[in-house]
Amino acid sequence: MESEYSEKETTPGISKLKVAVFLLSLALIGCLVYITTLITKTNEVQKEIVVVKKDKEKVLGDFNALKIIYDNAIAENTAMSQELIIERDKIVQLMEDIKKSDGSIAALTVFKTKFINLDSKMKNMVVEVNDLLSKNKNLSTTIDSTNTVLNSEKLITKTLSEKNEVLAKTVEKASELTLLNFKCTPLKVKNSGKESVTDQASKVNRLRISFYIAENKIVDDLEKKYYIQVIDPGNNVLGEKKTIRFRDVSLTYSFEKNVNYNKKSIEITEDLPGTDFAKGTYFLKVFEKNEVVSNTSFILK
Repeated sequence: MESEYSEKETTPGISKLKVAVFLLSLALIGCLVYITTLITKTNEVQKEIVVVKKDKEKVLGDFNALKIIYDNAIAENTAMSQELIIERDKIVQLMEDIKKSDGSIAALTVFKTKFINLDSKMKNMVVEVNDLLSKNKNLSTTIDSTNTVLNSEKLITKTLSEKNEVLAKTVEKASELTLLNFKCTPLKVKNSGKESVTDQASKVNRLRISFYIAENKIVDDLEKKYYIQVIDPGNNVLGEKKTIRFRDVSLTYSFEKNVNYNKKSIEITEDLPGTDFAKGTYFLKVFEKNEVVSNTSFILK
C-alpha cells in the first residue's frame, strides 16, 4: 500500500519538473533567438553607419572638388569673378552644414540634390568664363597689335621731333650773333691827346675795350644791348658800377652798349677812363642779359 502511495505522489512531481524544464528551454531558445536577432540588427546598423559615413565623405569630396573648380575660375579674374565668389561661398557653407549634420540618408539626399544643382550651374558659368577668357585673349592680341602700331608711330614722331629740335637748335644757333676779337688795350693818353699803349699800371689812365659783331645774313635787323663788366685784381667792378636784375640774378656792370645790327659786321669800341690802376690780372666779360657771350683778360705790371 505504501509503495503505491509513493508512486502516486512522485509521478506528479516529475511531471511538474519536466514542464519547468520545457518552459526554461523555450525561454532559453527565445533568448538565443532574440540575442541572435539583436546581433544581426546591430551588425546591419554598423554596416549602415559605415556606408553612410563613406557616403558623407564622398559628398564632402564632391563639394570640395566643385569648390576647387570655382577657385580656379575666380583666379582668372574675369568680369564674372563676383558671381563666382558668391556661388563658391554657397558651397563652403554647405560643406560646413554637411559636417554638422547627423549624416542620415535623408540629410545626405538633400545635400546631393543641392550638389547636382550647383554642379549644373557651375558648368554653365565655366562655359561663360571660358568664353570671356577667349574674348579677352582676342582683345589682348588686338591691343598688342594696336600698341605695336602706336609705338611705331610714337617712335617715328619722337624721331621727327628730335630732328626738328636739332634743326631748331641749329637755326637758333645760326641766328645768334657772334662776338669776335674781344680785347682790352691799356693806354696812356697825354693832355695833347696823344695815345700810347702800355702795360705799366702806373702809366695807364684809360682802358680801350673793343670787339666785333660778325656778319650774319640769317639774322634780321635788330637792336641789341650788351653789358660789359671789367673786374680789377682786387675783384672790384670798374666804371659805372650799375646793377641790373634779371629775375633772381643781379649783374653789376662797368657800362652798357646799345647796338643796331643790320646784317653787317660792326666794331664796338668803348673807352673806360681811370687812375691808380692796380698791378695784376684784369677780367672782362660781355653779357647779353645775364648770359656771358664773350670774355677775356689782360695783365698790368
